[in-house]
Amino acid sequence: MEKIAMLGGGSWATALTKILSENGARVDWWLRSKDDVQHLLRTGHNPRYLSAVQFDRNLVYPTTDLTDAVAEADWLVLAVPAAFVQPVLDKLGRDALRHKSGVVSAIKGMIPGKNVLVTDYVQERFRLPAARLGVIAGPCHAEEVALEKQSYLTIGSPDVSGLANSFCHLLRNRYVSAHPAADLDGIEYCAVMKNIIALTGGIAHGLGYGDNFLAVLVSNAVQEIRRFLQAISPQPRDLSASAYLGDLLVTAYSQFSRNRTFGNMVGRGYSVKSAQLEMNMIAEGYYAVKSIHELNRQLKVNMPITTAAYNVLYERIAPAVELEILKEKLR
Repeated sequence: MEKIAMLGGGSWATALTKILSENGARVDWWLRSKDDVQHLLRTGHNPRYLSAVQFDRNLVYPTTDLTDAVAEADWLVLAVPAAFVQPVLDKLGRDALRHKSGVVSAIKGMIPGKNVLVTDYVQERFRLPAARLGVIAGPCHAEEVALEKQSYLTIGSPDVSGLANSFCHLLRNRYVSAHPAADLDGIEYCAVMKNIIALTGGIAHGLGYGDNFLAVLVSNAVQEIRRFLQAISPQPRDLSASAYLGDLLVTAYSQFSRNRTFGNMVGRGYSVKSAQLEMNMIAEGYYAVKSIHELNRQLKVNMPITTAAYNVLYERIAPAVELEILKEKLR
């Protein structure tokens, strides 16, 4: 039996715990909230997210003890919001992950302030080789996993035949297809940037722009992502693959996209703070915009969509004004 340490109590952590435990893995599930842990122990449900999912308590062990959750695990899966992952990981000793089969990030964001990918931070903090790291990419919404709708995942890792393929095996079932890929950095950066695009699309929708504009926004976004990846992590990659384009499309268009929802609220006139409070969920794109924008100060890539989102969220330029500027830059 494979042992998984799952860090995070949100919808994606819940969905992944469902997949892994139903495939027969033991999941030691770290959650920050004592109340949530007690509810899971008592009922087998996460009270906050995907609460219809029933967990087998012989395979899923919720806990608030981070060290205990990680200690005996073969694999560590990170599903904490990017804004909080560093203080969580820093509670672990530097040798805590040395003997793990792999550390897999399910986080679609960057370490705020440091502006580095989660896997890069893990590699540096715990002195791990890149071949021991992986990233989970969609297109895959947690809500559809809970409903057991057909979904596709890609596991990116430099160790394609080893780590990536092994973790894919842990995920595959009748409604989840999983495939390995070698492009760790490209997949992870794309997962970050697609949230920025979805958020900007949400702003446009909140302002009354329609599907025609969103289609142009997304097609321009593919070009923007390509330019950025070529500057920061140059290598041959097919951005039409599902780990790139598919993840971008589902996040930009889906009713389940929290980044699109967040942007829509901002476009309708909510302040950033009020939108965050009303959603009661983390929109990773808010933090990603600042990280990518700051990285691009050195790269100087043409990124009009990211710039527009940054201006609205951090420079407090009126969404209507900024979208008027953006629409003239799209083709």
